[in-house]
Amino acid sequence: MSTDRVSSLGGGGGGGDDDDNSRGFDDVVPYSDDETDNELDSSTERLEDTPQSTIKQKTEEGWQPKSEYTWKVKANDRNFNDQFTVTKYGCIKTSKYSGNAIRTYKYNLLTFLPRNLMEQFKRAANAYFLILLILQAIPQISTLAWYTTFVPLVVVLGITAIKDLVDDIARHKMDNIVNNRKCEILKDGSFKAQKWRDIKVGDIVCLRRDDFIPADILLLSSTEPNSLCYVETAELDGETNLKFKMSLDVTDKLLKKLKDLESFDGLIECEEPNNRLDKFTGTLYWNNQSYPLDVNSILLRGCTVRNTESTHGIVIFAGADTKIMRNGGKTNFKRTKIDQLMNYIVYLIFLFLILLSIGLAIGHTFWESDIGSVTQSWYLDDGKDYQPSYRGFITFWGYIIVMNTLVPISLYVSVEVIRMGQSYFINWDLQMYYAEKDTPAKARTTTLTEQLGQIEYIFSDKTGTLTQNIMAFKKCSISGTTYGELCNAVGDKTDKVELVDFSWNSYADGSLKFYDHYLPQLIRSRKDPVAGEFFKLLALCHTVMVEENNGQIVYQAASPDEGALVTAARNFGFVFLSRTQSTITISELGIKTTYEVLAILDFDSDRKRMSIILRSPEGKIKLYCKGADTVIYERLDPNSPNSESTDEALKDFADETLRTLCLSYKDINEAEFEEWNRKYKAASVATNNRDEARSSVYEEIETNLLLLGATAIEDKLQDGVSDAIETLKRGDIKIWVLTGDKKETAENIGYSCNLLTNEMTIYDGERINDMLNTMQSNRTKSTAEVNLSTNNIFLPDEKPAMVITGSWLNEILKEKKRRKKKWFRRPKTEHEKKMQMEKNLEDEATKERRQKDFVDLACQCTAVVCCRVTPKQKAMVVSLVKKYKKAITLAIGDGANDVNMIKTAHIGVGISGQEGMQAVMSSDYAFGQFRFLKRLLLVHGRWSYIRMCKFLTYFFYKNFAFTLVHFWYSFFNGYSAQTAFENWFITLYNVLYSSLPVLVVGVLDQDVTDKLSLRFPTIYIPGQKDAYFNFKKFFVSLFHGIIVSMIIFFIPYGAFLQTMGQDGEAPTDYQSFAVTTASSLIIIVNFQIALDTSYWTFVNAFSVFGSIVLYFAIMFDLHSAGIHIIFPSVFTFTGAAPNALRQPYLWLTIILTVAVSLLPVIAVRFLIQVINPSETDKIQMNRKKYEIELLPKPSRPRSFQRNESIRRSGYAFSHQQGYADLISSGRSIRKKGPRSEPGVSSRTFEPPGVNAS
Repeated sequence: MSTDRVSSLGGGGGGGDDDDNSRGFDDVVPYSDDETDNELDSSTERLEDTPQSTIKQKTEEGWQPKSEYTWKVKANDRNFNDQFTVTKYGCIKTSKYSGNAIRTYKYNLLTFLPRNLMEQFKRAANAYFLILLILQAIPQISTLAWYTTFVPLVVVLGITAIKDLVDDIARHKMDNIVNNRKCEILKDGSFKAQKWRDIKVGDIVCLRRDDFIPADILLLSSTEPNSLCYVETAELDGETNLKFKMSLDVTDKLLKKLKDLESFDGLIECEEPNNRLDKFTGTLYWNNQSYPLDVNSILLRGCTVRNTESTHGIVIFAGADTKIMRNGGKTNFKRTKIDQLMNYIVYLIFLFLILLSIGLAIGHTFWESDIGSVTQSWYLDDGKDYQPSYRGFITFWGYIIVMNTLVPISLYVSVEVIRMGQSYFINWDLQMYYAEKDTPAKARTTTLTEQLGQIEYIFSDKTGTLTQNIMAFKKCSISGTTYGELCNAVGDKTDKVELVDFSWNSYADGSLKFYDHYLPQLIRSRKDPVAGEFFKLLALCHTVMVEENNGQIVYQAASPDEGALVTAARNFGFVFLSRTQSTITISELGIKTTYEVLAILDFDSDRKRMSIILRSPEGKIKLYCKGADTVIYERLDPNSPNSESTDEALKDFADETLRTLCLSYKDINEAEFEEWNRKYKAASVATNNRDEARSSVYEEIETNLLLLGATAIEDKLQDGVSDAIETLKRGDIKIWVLTGDKKETAENIGYSCNLLTNEMTIYDGERINDMLNTMQSNRTKSTAEVNLSTNNIFLPDEKPAMVITGSWLNEILKEKKRRKKKWFRRPKTEHEKKMQMEKNLEDEATKERRQKDFVDLACQCTAVVCCRVTPKQKAMVVSLVKKYKKAITLAIGDGANDVNMIKTAHIGVGISGQEGMQAVMSSDYAFGQFRFLKRLLLVHGRWSYIRMCKFLTYFFYKNFAFTLVHFWYSFFNGYSAQTAFENWFITLYNVLYSSLPVLVVGVLDQDVTDKLSLRFPTIYIPGQKDAYFNFKKFFVSLFHGIIVSMIIFFIPYGAFLQTMGQDGEAPTDYQSFAVTTASSLIIIVNFQIALDTSYWTFVNAFSVFGSIVLYFAIMFDLHSAGIHIIFPSVFTFTGAAPNALRQPYLWLTIILTVAVSLLPVIAVRFLIQVINPSETDKIQMNRKKYEIELLPKPSRPRSFQRNESIRRSGYAFSHQQGYADLISSGRSIRKKGPRSEPGVSSRTFEPPGVNAS
């Protein structure tokens, strides 16, 4: 963190009003995160603040700063670095420094089988069936053959293992791609290409243009002047504008050549690995001198080298120790809400099974005592003299085995198959394919699909997620006149949409889309000198760097905003060409002009403006200033023209949610400048409070400015963002934006995407803090007041919105900066320890209550925007909502700073494409644009949730209907644990006879079409309330299954009591009864799933009727004489099916059983749809009407109209200072001759000793 930012903590904003003062505090990035990071202590801060020359001087005198750093890295000395070890597991010593290979896979060749089986048997159902299999091997207990459990268990374990293997192979491939990337490492006197996995701490590496940075590296030198290195941080924060890094002066001068790099033996002592992307502190000891290190010289893993031919550096952190990996957060095993509910239900079924078995075992004990004795039932004598109580004990285990299908073994594997099918449909959805980047949607996990239908809160990043991070110059106001509307060349407004042709300008890059044809004509005619001055300011007042690439001018700006303004000036004919340390050269409508740069007054978050003081070729001194409207208007001359009309234009721009910026200038006479320049030079070399001194001097010259006009820049949203947010909000999904961007920028985007509206009341951090303090004070007075203040804190007709910054978030949530422990402390007495413990407990309770109050307050807001937050704060906000609201959350982002948030939320979504892949690699789902989130949730998520709920409801029902037939049968067989069905029917019931139809419904069913799901997002709400599957629905399924099992058993039982077949024989044998009940069961459960099906296809029909046909085909085959001859002891129902099913009476019995089971279901559903239809029922009844209706016409693009303008200045050029210090130092300027352009005349001011470029 830079010193100026630390010093501005709590500071005001450049003389602004109260709101600006609070925003000055808001703009500070707070001390954040890492639990391994004890923050900067005072000694470190003093070392940073000590001038480098002083450190060198004291070192030469023999003084060495006391180092508290424990991370020591020596260049080109692996033996030295390997001596640092840590002990793991109490006995194994390993290197303290991580290798550079990353590992995300779970298994290898040796560990796959044992580890996978161990993980699978952690599931209660799998372990239960393993125990059953062991019990079935005991003849005294089991009445079922061992294969009835073994076959389903092997199928379940096999399918799950194959799925886990496929997933892990994909992880291996991804890891290998990253670990096998090439990088040049200094070895044996030359740079040799090595794999990333071979890089170690202390190695010297060479990076080329467009190389990914393989580790956290200290920059030593580069081919750029003064060893600058430009990096793109898209993988970290989603921003595609370039940042620069600078090496130390000493390494830049002495480590350019290969032999110097090979002999380099510097020792780096620095902080331990942490997740602070914006902070690094350390010291380089070399040649008996020490040099302070900061984040400006560190190249972070995940960034990309740009516009730099080659770069040399030393690896400080590798692999898991790098900041990008530390920001990844802990990878938690994510489970859906339905998964957790299923586990509770399985435990309930276990309990139900045990109670049933105990009851039946007791019944058998009494039956043996009263009826089963040898004297009364001699024909049941098995020759074993067991006591009734012992026989009851044996029967208990027998019933555990017989009714084991109450706990369905195929439940989990069926759920996985359904989820996998749903995931493939997400991957195949062409409406979620982003053609521009050739990016399809990707379900990176197959375990969370139904959770997509239950999302209550969405936490979204801004840059690269909601926006394209592309700034476009849209409008401007010059001398009170607004330009940028549809106008022809003479200034008349028109309805014709036609782009301005900038082909007259050889420097135009073709990127500017402008529709006002009058402004270019006005500039080219030179009739309005103010318009020329306006664009001249844009071409001169900036810190943009320029380079030439294939004959084309390429700009490198500190932010996209500044780049857009300089590019706009370029297209209008005022082209920034080059700069030196003291000059800047532009082309003014074809005339090349060089200005002397006298001073650059750089931007920072307090000043909210930047200025440049120039001397023209004519010798005139002029100050150009651009900045936020609030700070510019405070510094205008009282007689400045057009201030009121420009203010009206600013309001109009703000209404359209454009980022506004005011431009002004001032003529300065020589004497005034000389006097000010003396103060400026004195402030620039001040040893104490240099930044404050310079800011004070800046204030003196930036007065009595004359207003030129204002610019309006559009921060382009991604296509469809506003519509997606509006639709999701109608589905009662609350959207919070968590961004590292500054407050004004976040607010602008909030209004642009309709997250914030003019009707909302904005609450900032200070007001929220006051409200929480009020709630806390009320709590101490009365419990009744607590409830009132917590639940009704806002007015009934108010639409509150919270816009809060990271610094206020830390203040509100009591997340204070930790301090390092002192080296020596007086031992505490027992009383002091007790008091300290009580205080800690009280503070923790207060903090927890405070956090809960904040979450309650935030969740009452219509919208929440958290800006200037760190990666850990993003994750903290998500975890607080999960903890206190028990809500299902989704986080979506595109950069490494979103990874922690993505991993913390129940569902993590990564935006893939140009912004990088770090967020995608940590996400559960990925696609190319934010707008696809609407379809992912409202269509795929809702369908998946409803399908899963239908599957579970039906699955439990069919297993209860099947298993409880054994229970009713036990009343007629002396509770002897005999089965009501044939063994092979029991084995194949869940595997073949009833599995396919419900799987098809679980994968394909649709209650309404995708278009209707998007048109009526309110039908998403039942999923948030767990309306389709809960304990109530489970007990209804249980009750339904019990009733159907009674019908399946007692109707055939009654029909078999006194029955005579057509051949005079009574079909009342056990085998005929088993065939009749089994046939009735198969027809009933398959017709029941047919009634549950909303979306019929050929596959559904084939699965239902095919399952019934398959049952009869297999049954007749298993009951044939041929298979009995081959396996006489296994297939004992010889001829049972042909004999039984040739009796019409039994077919009538089956039809009656099916009718009694299904007709009440049909009647009840019909009555519900007529008397109390749900919203989905209403849509289904009017489906054809909605489908033939024309879709609503898309609204015409219009300005965002608001009743009252609220000024939202968008001066957000950078989160850090620009390149002013870099330019003034001259370190960034290539030494080259003047450019000569054909057809361009030259007008140059040449101060002594300076060559114009």
